[in-house]
Amino acid sequence: MLDNPPLLTIHRGFRRPDKALIEQFRGAQTSHLADAMDGRGALDYRIKPLDPSNASFVGPALTAFAYPADIVAMFGALSEAEAGDVIVLANDGYTRTAVFGDIAAGMMKNKGVAAFVTDGLARDKAGIVATGLPVFCRGIQLNSPAMNGPGVVGAPVTLGDVHVEPGDVIVGDADGIVVVPAVRLRPVLDRLAAVRAAEARTVRLVEQGATMAEGVRRMIEKATVIGG
Repeated sequence: MLDNPPLLTIHRGFRRPDKALIEQFRGAQTSHLADAMDGRGALDYRIKPLDPSNASFVGPALTAFAYPADIVAMFGALSEAEAGDVIVLANDGYTRTAVFGDIAAGMMKNKGVAAFVTDGLARDKAGIVATGLPVFCRGIQLNSPAMNGPGVVGAPVTLGDVHVEPGDVIVGDADGIVVVPAVRLRPVLDRLAAVRAAEARTVRLVEQGATMAEGVRRMIEKATVIGG
């Protein structure tokens, strides 16, 4: 490396989707959204809500990348956040220190941030829950981070095995997080309606006593059977 990177780099100018379009995703079940995207889009299963009773949210992604054991990017994202944003902080899954705590949660809540999502760890769980901010992370780690940088805000990131662009729509519930690319919002909404309708039909069949889906039954009938 010829030169040290800057302490903080902020990329501005990305477009947030229309608020009315984002609102159409509110309350969507994350598993239904994954189905509407061909079984993809969900973050790694280990990224879960600290408070499952306060896990439902939707909003555009404000992305950030934090180097291990550092929170410069987290505070950089907070400075850039607009009301309704979801701060998505990639931390390379670092597990030796926390990257988030109750003070930052309170500040984000005060600014109107919709949720905080990271592939890193948090600390001060009780204090975070008390703020009412939905927070998703990989778990709790008591060790504290530093503020040395470098950090990046507003650039594409990858966390939980999913690529996230600034402005992508992030949807959360008690099961986890789904990322809907901004360039696919309307097609995914159309597919979501079909998924919901198919799910409702299947639920009705189960309530009426069904023990097997019709498509699966036909597959089993065509199976090669060996032995008695």
